[in-house]
Order: sequence, then C-alpha cells, then structure tokens
Amino acid sequence: MRLLVLGGTRFLGRHVVDAALVRGHAVTIFTRGQNPLPWSGQVEALTGNRDPRIAPGLAALGHGVWDAVVDTSGYVPRIVDASASLLKGRATRYLLVSSISAYASSALPGQDGAAPVLPPVDRDNEDIPNNYGALKASCEDVVTQHFGAGATNVRPGLIVGPFDPTDRFAYWVARFIHPALLGSRPQQAVLPAPAKRPIQVIDGRDLARWMVALLENDIAGTFNACSPEGRWTIGDLIDALVDAAPSPPEPAWIDEATLHAHAVKPWTGLPLWVPSNDSDHTGFMSFDCTKAAHAGLTARFLAQTIDDTAAWLVARDNVGAWKNVLSADTERAILAGDIR
Repeated sequence: MRLLVLGGTRFLGRHVVDAALVRGHAVTIFTRGQNPLPWSGQVEALTGNRDPRIAPGLAALGHGVWDAVVDTSGYVPRIVDASASLLKGRATRYLLVSSISAYASSALPGQDGAAPVLPPVDRDNEDIPNNYGALKASCEDVVTQHFGAGATNVRPGLIVGPFDPTDRFAYWVARFIHPALLGSRPQQAVLPAPAKRPIQVIDGRDLARWMVALLENDIAGTFNACSPEGRWTIGDLIDALVDAAPSPPEPAWIDEATLHAHAVKPWTGLPLWVPSNDSDHTGFMSFDCTKAAHAGLTARFLAQTIDDTAAWLVARDNVGAWKNVLSADTERAILAGDIR
C-alpha cells in the first residue's frame, strides 16, 4: 500500500508511520520539516504547510498517487478542504483523525457513532481551543464531501503512551514512577475520589496499528476509538501504577468538594478528573466503542502502556513540561487540609 501521512513526526502520526513500515507499506509523510525523522531512508519526506496561505503551502503534494491518506493534523475545515480537494482522485481513501469531542453532548454514557455532532461554526472561525469539537465535526463533513464512500472518520478518546506531548496520562506515570520529574512532591499523591470513576484511554500504538489495518481492508465509516466502555476505572489505573513503581507514593483519595475548594482544574490540573457535577460531560469517559472493536481495535494492558511511557519520560527533554498540572504546593495544601 502507498500511504500518505499528513503529519507523522510527533505522536500518533509517528506511530502510524511505524506501523505502516512494519507492515511493509511505502510511506510518504508531509510535514513542515521542523522535527528530525527517525526513519532514515525509509520514508519519502515532503515539506510544506497544511495552510495553503502559508508558503510553500501544499505545493509538494501537487503530484503523486496514493492508496490511502491518514490525516493526523487536520483541525480546521478550510485547511482540511485544501488537502482533501487536492488529493481527491489521487488517493482512494482518506482517513481523518477526528475526536470524540465532535459530539454535540457527552452528558450520557454509551453514545456511539450515530449520536449527533456539534453544529458547524462560522466559516471564518478557526479558534481551535474554544471550538475544537465543532471544527473537528466540520472537518469530517469536508472529507466526506470530497471522498464519499472513500472517507473514514476515526474519533479517538484520550490517546496515551510514548511521545504523547500532553501531560495528561504522563502526569500520573511521572507522579508514581518518576516523581522527581515533577519536582519535590509529598509522600502522598492526591487522587480524585471516587476510585470507581470510569476512564477510557487508547495507546497510540494500538490506535495506529488499527487505523493502518482499516486502510489495508479499505473500510469506510465513523468509529469511536478508545478502550471498551467500562473496562477501566481511575482506581484500576492507580493500582497498575502502584504495582509498577519501585517506591510508590501513598494514594490519597480526595473528595471533589475539597478539590474544587483548592481551584484544581478538572482534566488539566488533575488529569482524567471529570467532576460528577459536570453534567455536560458525565459520559465523556464512557463512549461506546463496540463498532471499532468489531473492526479489530484492541487495547493493551495498562501496565504495558505505563512501563513504556515511564521509559520514554526519562529519555525525553522535560523542560517546559508539567505547566498545567497540579502544583506541588497545591498538593501539599490539599493533603494538609488547608482551606483557601
């Protein structure tokens, strides 16, 4: 298979390239050329910019034919439209990495791919931080308009594992296994009670391998892509972290009222925490991914993702990391029972 990856050097795209090369496919990547390539001589590297308004734009994609495209870096409909329209007729299938944030609501658990998505924003609105989900939903529409039955839309939940540039899952790995990466931390670790709170994650390597398989089998459709609903809780994650850590901190399960009193930010300040009083997101960690499972998506054991993430964390440059997570001072204040 001749595969074109839009992106490919950072996180999920990197895993897609790895998976495709293992399977013996011919891979072309299109990037800005800002990151070193880990596949010396194994891929064709094209350089440009996804935004056609920024030179040299998509000029490097003006020629070539591919069996499939994986779009890991499409966030704005105008920009996705530029690549999809250019590649229409020169690629058989276009797989867009979308997001479960595209849904109109995550208030109810168990939603599948047929649930309503967010309405489109104004065409000139490209505010990704504030309109991420709506923009992703609109990007899906663009791909479907151009490729029809050749469109595949994948909506992952939280993607985790090595090379994850966010501090969400990695925060917990660092807190239990490499706490020194977070600075001086107390001997107890603040956790969001209750331990039975559901979580959904997908290792980027599992997601990448599955997406390559979808393309190999020319499979169309829209898929939620995460671990099975109800498979894991935050307590399961903490148990796995304790088992993996040589000297784990003592878990301290803290009620939500206390976390709110200390202005802890859900999801970012204390990763994976979605408060129970956030009625708009009650089902955010409980999407139905049965369709993807039937199409071959599997999720490896948490322990393997934890071990591999821990090894990667100590090898990467952690300068600039952990800017948004719970600070050591706030963690101590919470454990001490201080009221702000």
